[in-house]
Parts: sequence; C-alpha cells; structure tokens
Amino acid sequence: MWERIPQLIVYGLVSGSVITLGAVGLSLTYSILRFSNFAHGDLMTSGAYLGLGFLVLFSPLLPGRFGPLSFGPALIPAVLCAMAANAALAIGIDRLVYRHLRRAKAVLLLMASVGVAFVLRNLILFSAEADPLYFSHHIQRALRIGGVRVKADQLFILGVAVLAVLFLHVLLRYTKTGKAMRAMADNPELAQVSGINTERVVAWTWAVGAALAALGGILSGIENKLVTPELGWQTLLPLFAAVILGGIGSPYGAMLGGMTIGLAEEVSTAFISTAYKPAVAFGILVLMLLVRPQGLLGRR
Repeated sequence: MWERIPQLIVYGLVSGSVITLGAVGLSLTYSILRFSNFAHGDLMTSGAYLGLGFLVLFSPLLPGRFGPLSFGPALIPAVLCAMAANAALAIGIDRLVYRHLRRAKAVLLLMASVGVAFVLRNLILFSAEADPLYFSHHIQRALRIGGVRVKADQLFILGVAVLAVLFLHVLLRYTKTGKAMRAMADNPELAQVSGINTERVVAWTWAVGAALAALGGILSGIENKLVTPELGWQTLLPLFAAVILGGIGSPYGAMLGGMTIGLAEEVSTAFISTAYKPAVAFGILVLMLLVRPQGLLGRR
C-alpha cells in the first residue's frame, strides 16, 4: 500500500495540473463577473474537441513525433488554434447570453450557465457523437526515475502547466490588462469610474479563462489518450473543490487548490477504491466550507 504512494504522487501532480488550468479560469470568471459558471467544465470539453480537430487538420502537414512523446509537431499549432477558438467561443457566449444578465441576480446567471452547459454538451454530442475520440494510439515506454515510472507525456503536461501558470502570473502582475482585471475584481464600480473599459476586461477574462480551459482539456486528452463529451461534467466537481479550497475569486488560490485536489484524489486510491475519487474532492470541499469558508488564500 505505502510503496504505491510515490507513484500516485506523480499521477496526482499530472491530474492536479489539469484541474489547476480549469480552476484558474473558473476563479477568474467568479472574481470579475461574480457568478459561478457551471458551463466552465464544458468549455474544457469543447477545447479538447477543438484541439483534436485541429490536430487531425495539421497532422498531414506536420507529420512525425517528438522523440518519446506520443504526438508530433502538429500538436503545437493545434493547441494554439484550439485555445484561440475556445476563447472566441466563450466571448461569443458572453455576448449572446451573459451580457444581457450583467445586472441580474447571481442565481439567474448561475441558471443561465447551467443552460449553456447543456447546450454545449449536446452540440458536442450531436457533432462528434458519444463514442470516445483518441488523441493517440501510441504506446509509451515509461522512464524510471528513483523507482517511479514516469511517461514522457506526463513530463510534458507538467511542463506546459508550469509555463501556463507563469504566463498567467506575468499577465496579472505586469501588464496593463492584468492590472485592470485585478482592479475590477477588487471593486467593479470604482474601476469603471476610474476609466477602465469594463466590457473589454470582461472579454479578456472570458478569453483567458476559456483558453486555459482548452489547454486543460487537451492535456487531459493527452494523458488519458481519449476524450468524451462527459469530460467537462466529470471534472466540474474537482474544479469547484479546487476554487473553494484555494479561496473563491483567487487565481493563485485556485492553483494551490487544484494541485491539492489532484494529489488528494490520486493518493486516496492507495486506501480506497478509485470509484470514490469524486467523494474525496467533495469531502475536501465540505470540510473547507465548515472550517475556513474563505479558503486558504481567500479574503473574509
């Protein structure tokens, strides 16, 4: 039992990376728009399917593989195009649905997001059907590092997640757009009075959140080798658990929460059945609400 822990930690770091990328976007949306977006998981699904579609498109133009990785150079433009397309999709949904509900109660926005989630999921089911689609059929050899088996794809996922987090940190801390996003998160009315174009900030929020969600969905597809229309729905509970654990509205808290939930879910399988992994995320969520409702890095 205990000898499995180092291996499960590796799986937890990979799973936590995917959860982190989704949770950060969810936290950004809440901090600026002040509602829980239940369609965020399905934005991960749409991003994964867009990535797979662009991968099929670019593969004949850029054949081959990157050494021990299960994919080749075609993945790079596929990921970038999928992130851009998913960002455009999220902005379009905002203009079509959420923009008309800006001043509505949070519960109405929440219900609207549930409707958007069902629409997105059924559009994916209609266009791609329910059968899983595969990112790769290549079988990887695992490297042994200190007695722990690690695949090249897993190292790639960890590296990309770290780069994405660093990019987000630079965006929020050192760019004019990031500072405007933080100002609006602190006080939307004061930000608007100060001359900040709030609609532009909202568009950037949707774009960044959806792009990271697409990246998370693609990395999940690479790790699992396949994607299904239920990907986002199955990931939604860990996403919310990560956001609440880290502190609602805190992107940095979402990063911490995402890694914690990923590690907790995977390490728990050394002691309980894998079928109970969602229960672990839910248990952490409830415990945090009882003990520290504002989260690890949240404000009172």
